[in-house]
Amino acid sequence: MSTLEVSQFTHTPLYCEENVYFLLKKLCKDGVADADGSDLFVVFISNDMKQIPLWHQKASTRADGIILWDYHAICIQRKREGSSHLVWDLDSSLPFPSPLASYVSETIRPSFQLFSEYRRSFRIVHAPIFLRFFASDRRHMKEPDGNWTAQPPAYEPIVAEDGTVHNLNEYMEIHASDELKNMEADMINSVFTQQLGVVISENQLEEFFSQIS
Repeated sequence: MSTLEVSQFTHTPLYCEENVYFLLKKLCKDGVADADGSDLFVVFISNDMKQIPLWHQKASTRADGIILWDYHAICIQRKREGSSHLVWDLDSSLPFPSPLASYVSETIRPSFQLFSEYRRSFRIVHAPIFLRFFASDRRHMKEPDGNWTAQPPAYEPIVAEDGTVHNLNEYMEIHASDELKNMEADMINSVFTQQLGVVISENQLEEFFSQIS
């Protein structure tokens, strides 16, 4: 298990997609992950209503840490020899990183009976692809009058390798109708070639990572 602390990572509240971008880079640079990030995956969580309940989130004011995000972004690291899949969530109060199985049971709580509009979908993007193509000029955090809804990071916005300045909306727009209908190998392995990855349901998350390991 890594000895890295959350405080060692770039973190700006409410900019989870940028936080996870720099988390990927640090894990690769520090040798915690493969140098090219091939064992890392970015996971965007959202749904049609843009209301997703997650537990054990630091931003929550409740004892159980539950909060309703419009979307969230985390990193999942494919397991290495003798270890489990790991979840890197800079906004979680759980151990950092957490084994995937415990993160699912504690943060996602699939056994908790939710109304259907709160059902969560997961867009999984291979890190090497995400690092090349992701871009955000932070327009989603601006009011119509130009004021920020949350203070942006001090560093320059992330621009994609091809010069694209904003495509965050393509990652965070996630619909149940986009979820994989089956978990066949060719469908799962398309995560390694698709710029926007693949979308799966909350009940498929652990199976997905057991299939690609």
